[in-house]
Order: sequence, then C-alpha cells, then structure tokens
Amino acid sequence: MGELWTTLKHDRMLALAIFVAALGYFVDVYDLVLFSVLRVASLKDLGLSGDALTDSGALLLNMQLIGFLIGGLIWGVMGDRVGRKQVLFGSILLYSLANIANAFVTDIPQYALCRLLAGIGLAGEIGAGITLVSEMMPRHLRGYGTTIVATVGVMGGVAAGFTGHMLPWDTAYIVGGVMGLALLLLRVSLSDSKMLKTVRDDATIKRGDLKMLLTSASRMKRYIACILVGTPPWFVVAVLITFAPEIGAAMNVTGPLSVATALPLCYLGLTVGDGVSGILSQRLHSRKKVIGLFMGLGTVLTVIFLNLNGISPTTYYAFCFAIGFSMGFWVLMLTSAAEQFGTNLRATVATSVPNFVRGTGALVISAFVMLKPDLGVVSSAMVVGLATYTIAAAALWGMRETCDVDLDFVEENTAAKTA
Repeated sequence: MGELWTTLKHDRMLALAIFVAALGYFVDVYDLVLFSVLRVASLKDLGLSGDALTDSGALLLNMQLIGFLIGGLIWGVMGDRVGRKQVLFGSILLYSLANIANAFVTDIPQYALCRLLAGIGLAGEIGAGITLVSEMMPRHLRGYGTTIVATVGVMGGVAAGFTGHMLPWDTAYIVGGVMGLALLLLRVSLSDSKMLKTVRDDATIKRGDLKMLLTSASRMKRYIACILVGTPPWFVVAVLITFAPEIGAAMNVTGPLSVATALPLCYLGLTVGDGVSGILSQRLHSRKKVIGLFMGLGTVLTVIFLNLNGISPTTYYAFCFAIGFSMGFWVLMLTSAAEQFGTNLRATVATSVPNFVRGTGALVISAFVMLKPDLGVVSSAMVVGLATYTIAAAALWGMRETCDVDLDFVEENTAAKTA
C-alpha cells in the first residue's frame, strides 16, 4: 500500500482521476438508492395511493432501467470514440440537471422523463471512471485504484439512506444534482490516458465499434461472461432487499421490516466487501479466485438466511449487511470487465456491462414473481438465488485471469483482416 500512496503523491493527474471517478460513482449509487428510498413518499405527494402508487412506481423503475441500458451503450461508444474524460463530463451534467428537475415534477409523465434522463446520465459514470483509472494506473497497482473508486462510490448508497430519511424528497433530489454539478469543476482539468491518445491517433484502428463486439464469437463470449458474473449482487438487491417485508413475513420475522433500512445496510456491507476483495485480489494476484471466494460466501449466507424462521428484524438486517459484504466482488467484476478488452473497445464494454447487469434485476424479479404462487415467497427466492449464483459461477469459470495484465493492446478488426 505504501507504493500506492507514493505513486499518487507524485502523479497528481492520476490522483485526480481516482478522486473524481470515485465521487462520480458515489453520486451514481446515491441516486440509485435514493430513488428507492423516496419513491413512495414522492408519489404520495403527487396524490397517488393504492394500486396507482404501485403501478406508477413500477413505471418509474422501468424508465430508469431503460435509461441505464440506453446510456450504457451511448456513453460506452462515446468513451472509446471521443474520450473517457468527455463521457465523465457529459454524463454527470445530464444527470445533475435531470435530478434537480426531479424536485419540481408535478405529474407522472414529467417524473418518468426525469428518471429516464437521470438513468441515461448516470449510466456513463462507473464504466468511464474504471476505464480511465485502469489505463492510468501501473498495472501491478491497478486493483488498488479501482478498489478506491468502487469503495468510495458504493458509500453513496449509505449516504442516500440517511439523506432520504432526514430531508424532504424534493430537497434530497436537489442535493444529488448539486453534488453532480460540483463534480464538473473538478473534471475540467482531467486528461485521457496515454494509451487512448495513441490509439486515437491511429486512423486504422476502429474505436467503439459495436460490430466488432457483436460479430466476434470470442469477444461476445467474454462480454456475456462479464455480465453474468455480476448478476448475484442484483439478485440480492432486487429480491432479498426490495422484497424484505414480504420475505420477512414468510420467515415469521418478529417485527416489521423497512426497505429504507435494509438497503443502506446492504450497501454498507458492499462497501466493506469491495475494499476487502480489492486488497485481497492484489495480494493473491488473482481476480477470479477472490470473485469465486466471495461468490461462494454469498451462496452459503443466502441459503442459511432463507432457512431461518422467527428471527428478529435486527437479525434480518444483520444478514442484509453480511450478504452485502459477500457481494463485494462487484469491484473485481468491474475491473475485470475493463481488463478483458483492448483500448479501442474498453470503455464500450466497461460502461455497458454494469448497466446491463442492472437490467438483469428485472429478469430476476420477474422469475421470483412468477415462481412465488407455486413455491411460496421463501422457496422462490431460494430457487432464483441459487440459479443466479450457479450461472455466475459457470461464467466465472470460463473467464481468463486478468490481474496484472498489460492493458496497452487493441481489439483487431477480424472481419477486415479476413477480407
């Protein structure tokens, strides 16, 4: 760790890149969790209740999800074609303005548009930040840099939990937007990595070309594997946390449960887990081994948790923290996704992968809801969870180890070579 601090001390541009990328991801997670915390209160203030409250909430969630998917592709391609710095600047600007606008909506169509635009804006943050930091860090220290980014970023979920409880919903949205605008000032002096500048100067190298990703079986296999490895954390958030009241009732928990309490605790665990997994990965010189270790821990904890009965809310919340900790391989998934691909496709992959992973949350919820009538709440959660962990483990098995690899390479246009 001493070498890391020495490196950052003598390379101010690298230190700045880590700092602003971490704060950008902080704002990203802050908004993601804040919306979950504020959704009901904001909709009630707009005059909704009963089924309308549930239906409108689902609409807003879907609009935000669509924004993530659209933004993940747009910002990813732009990150390779225009630059990582420009994506970090443009994405936070769009998010900030959209989030401030959230505070002034007067009906559901306005709210839905704001969530769509906020989702598109936020989609560029973590991928562009991880890509920039990965390319600027010395390869033997790279995992430390991305760990700082992810660990600080995930703390945004904890901050959102407190903010959502302490402030009116419209004020909380404004706070998020103002934080984003403040980041713009820090990002003015950022610079893209030298390896991107070298690739950009070579007109023969295609950058951010989705055809190169879609038409190569090898690249598509790597891409899908990166997405599938990242799905367990979103099973935890989408099912175990989001449906905490329903699962708690089926487990005969002795008191009421609140998603607004469970979610920040899960993200607090994830924050600690990200830090531990990142450091452990550097010490063991392996991404795959540590991802597998944490994934296995998550599987065991989930099985134990869903077999409990008559526990207290405190015990339930403790498991939210513990399972969140086991999902701390999220930072390694993000880092590995950036390391798997060449400089000319790196931002496209690293930016779209986490957003496509977020999109799997909708599939996980759909499977859980579909199985619930026949299996019951707890059993359906168990089946979906074990299926998610199994698929992720199989995808991890097929991935190549990327710790300490040299990132100064490009993906060749195989179609052009064959022609």
